[in-house]
Amino acid sequence: MKNVLVINSSPNTGYSLSTQLTSMFAGQLEQGFNLVVRDLGVNPPKHLDQLALSGFFTAPEQHSEEQKSALMQSNELIAELKAADIIIIGSAMHNHSITSGLKAYFDQVARAGITFQYGANGPEGLLTGKQAYVITTAGGDYSLDFMKAMDFQTPYLRHILGFIGITEVEFIPAQGGAMGPEVAEKNQAAARERIKAIAAELSESVAA
Repeated sequence: MKNVLVINSSPNTGYSLSTQLTSMFAGQLEQGFNLVVRDLGVNPPKHLDQLALSGFFTAPEQHSEEQKSALMQSNELIAELKAADIIIIGSAMHNHSITSGLKAYFDQVARAGITFQYGANGPEGLLTGKQAYVITTAGGDYSLDFMKAMDFQTPYLRHILGFIGITEVEFIPAQGGAMGPEVAEKNQAAARERIKAIAAELSESVAA
């Protein structure tokens, strides 16, 4: 049994393409998968405050009751992430980057000594041995040369996932939604075909 964590980030519930595609991905997976869905658009994580940050940098045995309470969500999200073998992220682009809910999520789960540590050669991610698939959606098509410099979504996600140890990452772009129906439909069809192919490969590997 493989544990799959689906993370949706768009607050545009009911209309979000990224959420539709993660749902399609999850629906393509056959028996042998245990799915957990975390919808950051519906229930965004808390932004870090002084109390939570103080807990991040205090030894657990020294946590006050207030710090323990402030860290409950972070601990829950990290436990969920640790349990996952496969992570599927639906990332809608907002103002050339990720949504505020997804940024708050990574702020909650990137914790020194728990999901990463600093060694002799710099930062070392601790959440190794996982696969991640990131479905990116945007109004523009950021695969175009003149648009690439404005894409702060894909580079950030590649970096932050690697920072916590998730280096086996595939990006599935479904972009160009505001560039006319021809571009949008072409890119979305390519994304759907790739999702079907990946789901088939994963299902075959579990059944083997």
